[in-house]
Amino acid sequence: MKEQRLKIALVGNPNSGKSTLFNLLTGLNQKIANFPGVTVEKKTGNCTLFSESQKSISAEIIDLPGTYSLYPKTLDEKIPFVVLCDEHDESHPDIAVIVADGTNLKRSLFLCTQVMDLKIPCILAINMIDLVTASGLVIDFDALQNELGIKIVGINASNGEGVDELKRLLTIPVYASEKTFLDCNKFAPDLINSIQQKFHFRTDYIAFLAAHNYKEISLFKQNAYVKDSLQKILTANYFEPFKTQSTETLERYQHISNILSLFIKNPELEESKSISSRLDKVLTHGVWGYVSFLFILFVIFQVIFSLAQVPMNIVDNTFVQLSTWLSNVLPGGILSDLFINGIIAGLAGIVIFIPQIALLFAFIAILEDSGYMARISFIMDKLMRKFGLNGRSVIPLISGVACAVPAILSTRTIQNWKERYITILITPLMSCSARLPVYTLLIALVIPSKSVLFGLINLQGLVLMSLYLIGFCAAIFSAFIFKYLIKSKERSFYIMEIPVYRMPRWKNVLITIFDKVKIFLFDAGKIIIAISIVLWVLSTFGPIQRQQKIAEKYELLKQQPGANKEQLENAFQSERLENSYAGIAGHWMEPAIAPLGFDWKIGIALITSFAAREVFVGTMSTIYSVGNSDDLQTVKERMASETNNLTGKPRYDLATGISLMLFYAFAMQCMSTLAVVKRETETGAFPYFNLFI
Repeated sequence: MKEQRLKIALVGNPNSGKSTLFNLLTGLNQKIANFPGVTVEKKTGNCTLFSESQKSISAEIIDLPGTYSLYPKTLDEKIPFVVLCDEHDESHPDIAVIVADGTNLKRSLFLCTQVMDLKIPCILAINMIDLVTASGLVIDFDALQNELGIKIVGINASNGEGVDELKRLLTIPVYASEKTFLDCNKFAPDLINSIQQKFHFRTDYIAFLAAHNYKEISLFKQNAYVKDSLQKILTANYFEPFKTQSTETLERYQHISNILSLFIKNPELEESKSISSRLDKVLTHGVWGYVSFLFILFVIFQVIFSLAQVPMNIVDNTFVQLSTWLSNVLPGGILSDLFINGIIAGLAGIVIFIPQIALLFAFIAILEDSGYMARISFIMDKLMRKFGLNGRSVIPLISGVACAVPAILSTRTIQNWKERYITILITPLMSCSARLPVYTLLIALVIPSKSVLFGLINLQGLVLMSLYLIGFCAAIFSAFIFKYLIKSKERSFYIMEIPVYRMPRWKNVLITIFDKVKIFLFDAGKIIIAISIVLWVLSTFGPIQRQQKIAEKYELLKQQPGANKEQLENAFQSERLENSYAGIAGHWMEPAIAPLGFDWKIGIALITSFAAREVFVGTMSTIYSVGNSDDLQTVKERMASETNNLTGKPRYDLATGISLMLFYAFAMQCMSTLAVVKRETETGAFPYFNLFI
């Protein structure tokens, strides 16, 4: 007989700490999938609970997308509505744990009381209890628990405080509240009565919510006749959804305010005494807010270049020493050459950039966890509207600095379809972490490593920041054009709750860094290593007759009196590389890219990096390893010593380096991004547009 599992749903507002609690409950025993029929991701995990008698209870934990109410406005918000209101949904829970932000109970209790009125067994977990105590708020838990009729526990998900008590409450019978927080019959009595007589929902409130969003409930989605029956009831009762929703919202909030005034002492601190409000006077100011944001970006890119330089040099020199040691200990031959100049060279092109990528994701995680990212969205809303976007578009654009794929997925929170599609189209223009290795290599080659303005500004860091700003400017300029090309009469509104500032949860920051670096190493790494091996083959072998003629030519030259065998060996390797399959392909396309200052080696890298931008570095590592016999030189040193045969000057001068960086700033070279654009827009037109325009 199959063991029955307890199904527990975590419900809460965005930024309430719901996902942090999910990680605590499930540990590493979790998986990510899609909700049936939609592309919104859900997290599920397993958890074993132990009762007071040490009896084990198997539980499935479902982390639902954050929502402010059961009136869904976005794709993400529809999921909690469906899971909680539709009893036939496969994720419908046995117990709902409502995770509330203790510093903003009024907002959190709105969703909590809605779930209570659905008569789902639930527990209220008031999170951030440390901030509640620090702010001077005193919550009368017993009185509030009696008033609501459900179990309440105070927790701090960031350090695990109170989580054991929550687990204990989950092992004893959890019941739905016997009290009805708000009687919805007063808003539309005849309508609710008619719906209940026809469909027999478990509670009147489910019938009330179904009248507002019946298209999301399986009963009406799967049966056209049933759907028509409900529509006739709505028409016969002259149902006005917006009016009844507004009335219910106002009454519910009024009731919540009355409760808070009774059971919470000093519920609202004076704004002037709040640390968050004092910081916001600067950070959300109409002028200083933008100045602060640019300054923070400036500091981030300065730190990325200055702090990462030492570990990058260590990694680079380590791989040089490793290649030299392997050359000495391994027997000569094709397999050794493949391992050293193909696999090891490709691997070096990945690992060297881990310090910078780790720093980039660390800063993004800190900005998000501290609450500052929400302020950026707030201050940018007015500016973004001039370009056909709104404040919700800022988060995907900033997330695009890390990776365009999850950034595009985050556009689901944008309600207006036009603004969402425009955001999807322009997000790939933001310079993602895959471009960072390319920028870093090229900047190191053509931009001098020196500081200006009394040593306060690193010139290389300034150029890196400029490349990211170029991507942002290109994105909003493109949005301005799309604003007029894409027609829509739908109006958008942007309402958001600004969270309080808090210290970043360093454990979460470290987990984020680890996860992102792991993704870079294994996802991008697999592509880079595979292409490096293919490139080594194409760069090592060529048409047999050509290779034989070159070998005979240099064999004769080496036998001449006074011949410099070391120089001849270098020339032989260089000419052999140019006449390999890779060299022939590169020379074939060289006339098209020569006006840009690019040679055939750069041409090969441009082609291979259409699989993924960061492959550029791995390609250059492989090509310059195959074509150079000096094992003690790093790839950067080999590229720096490359000369232009026509001018006699360095191949990678300032103009060539800048043009290459600008190419990678604008070129759409990520197949994963194109795939997710197609999935999110449900058409092939947009990814083709991204690729070719």
